[in-house]
Amino acid sequence: MKQRKAWRVVREVIDEADMIIEVVDARDPIGTRNRKLERLVLEEGKPLLIVMNKADLVPKEWAEGYKRKSDLPVVFISARERKGTGILRREIKKLAKPLLEEQEKVKVALIGYPNVGKSTIINTLKGKRAVGTAPIPGYTKGKQLIRLSKRIWLLDSPGVVPIDDFDELVIKGGFPADKIEDPVKPALKLIERILETRKEAITEKFGIDEFESEEEVLRKIGERRGLIKAGGEVDLEETARWFLREWQTGRFTLFGKEKRREEDFTWDFEDVLDGIEEDLLLDPRRILWKYGEELRKKLDNQKRVGIREIEGFTVGIATGFKKCDGGIKLLEELTGRHILASECFGKKWKGVIAIME
Repeated sequence: MKQRKAWRVVREVIDEADMIIEVVDARDPIGTRNRKLERLVLEEGKPLLIVMNKADLVPKEWAEGYKRKSDLPVVFISARERKGTGILRREIKKLAKPLLEEQEKVKVALIGYPNVGKSTIINTLKGKRAVGTAPIPGYTKGKQLIRLSKRIWLLDSPGVVPIDDFDELVIKGGFPADKIEDPVKPALKLIERILETRKEAITEKFGIDEFESEEEVLRKIGERRGLIKAGGEVDLEETARWFLREWQTGRFTLFGKEKRREEDFTWDFEDVLDGIEEDLLLDPRRILWKYGEELRKKLDNQKRVGIREIEGFTVGIATGFKKCDGGIKLLEELTGRHILASECFGKKWKGVIAIME
């Protein structure tokens, strides 16, 4: 039901807009492009632009090669660094030009998975051009449009593509690797994606350059890590957990440019997160009101973290900090997402509950 509801919202955004921008993480284009979304847009006959955000984290020559091979228009930008946004504006105007020959205004919508930077791009594009509710007859009450130019408007609320299966949720960091009962399947899916996107990353990270299958890659990783069971066989499940943890925490990336950190915390709070998901609590104060007593029992000098993807948002809990800023910083580093709302609790040792985009 939740997936159907999320896709219904995405379809409403597509229907409302005249032109769609799909925001993709340049570090993982296969994993963050959604072919179902692209098919829906093209079936509606609407212009579609692929925006590869976080392009400062990938090599320029790789980005140029990807763009040349694409059958859809692609723009590489770094919204946070404010690089490429001028090119994005020009591409939007270029695609909107044929539409403006037949209609007075063009509405542009940004759609994509959580954590690809949709809101950052909206904030970067609107800048000082932000205005109030657009004076367009029939426009949905309570929503806003941002004026990019006299005749081109940007929908102020991005569409969030739901994560359709559990393996994708794991790969995107929405479920901790240490808690997965069967980690081999998502690990093999991630390896397949890496081999298709940039197989050199496997050689650079693990020294593996000859293999015949994804499972062989995983087995060789286990051999190099010494993850061997009694009898001399590689422990594939433990290898898969380790591999997924490396990916989730950013110690392994396609291009090796991201800051790496040693894991100095333990994963926890699964029971609390189960309750939060069941009750659909997306307000830190309400979460603290209901689960505060249980969370306070774990306030000591041991850092504990729990993260869960719920209805297009990420709920994070972190405890064991002298200042709440430490917990917020850790959650942002682990997820790469921006805090929308947070609540601090505790005395000597503190914890934080955060809702992230």
